[in-house]
Amino acid sequence: MSESTPLSGPEPPTKIDPTVAHSARVWNYWLGGKDNFAADRQIGDQILKVMPALVDSARADRAFLGRAVHHLVAEAGVRQFLDIGTGLPTAANTHEVAQALAPDCRVVYVDNDPIVLTHARALLVGTEEGATDYIEADIRETAMVLDRTRETLDLGRPVAVMLLGILNFITDDAEAAEIVRHILAAVPSGSHLVVAHPTAEVHTDAMLEAVRQWNAAGSAPMVLRSPKEIARWFEGLDLLDPGIVSCSQWRADPDDFDAQEQVSQFCAVGRKP
Repeated sequence: MSESTPLSGPEPPTKIDPTVAHSARVWNYWLGGKDNFAADRQIGDQILKVMPALVDSARADRAFLGRAVHHLVAEAGVRQFLDIGTGLPTAANTHEVAQALAPDCRVVYVDNDPIVLTHARALLVGTEEGATDYIEADIRETAMVLDRTRETLDLGRPVAVMLLGILNFITDDAEAAEIVRHILAAVPSGSHLVVAHPTAEVHTDAMLEAVRQWNAAGSAPMVLRSPKEIARWFEGLDLLDPGIVSCSQWRADPDDFDAQEQVSQFCAVGRKP
């Protein structure tokens, strides 16, 4: 897909409900973006009152994405990415990091928010040598996502499956595990699983209250998981060092001040043998 090729997928809906908060837009607000509505800012501010460190979690999550993609391209030789739960475009998106290192990288983004689709069509344009595509879908529509992905990625070659801040919205543990299993079964040896997920491991009481308030707001319900629960998705994979850790500490520069503090977003990268 060249730079002039439009992203595939259905046309964005004409109506986006600005009165209902959406996680992608709240995350955008916490990162200092402007692609959010009053409802997003209201619940975002409300949650920050009980858990102000969530801003640090959002930034650490973004920095982890960059370091993970850099490793996968520069060291593991991966050239294909399936990024599910894309969120609103910001700095250092998956395709930007990957294609800056290897212009032939191919990236498929998946999200279910129409405002994300609108921005993705305008902003997520990759290199002529590679490809950047977008699918509007829910992660629960796993079979459809994989079918559409095959239009851009070769699932016979290694793929990095990026699941950052998305599995927490699959509140049933068995369903989350089945989704991960289904996706990993569709990609070959040498593929990688990249996960970031909120946890109560660091700021227990504050995180539990923050999630209670989010769920009470009527938005998509979410759940926190422990490192042990996150580890189940990596069974059968080779877990890369340093294992399941705070996003701020995954292969971060030890001299980086932010790496000195744990955030309530844990992460891991595993390789399919």
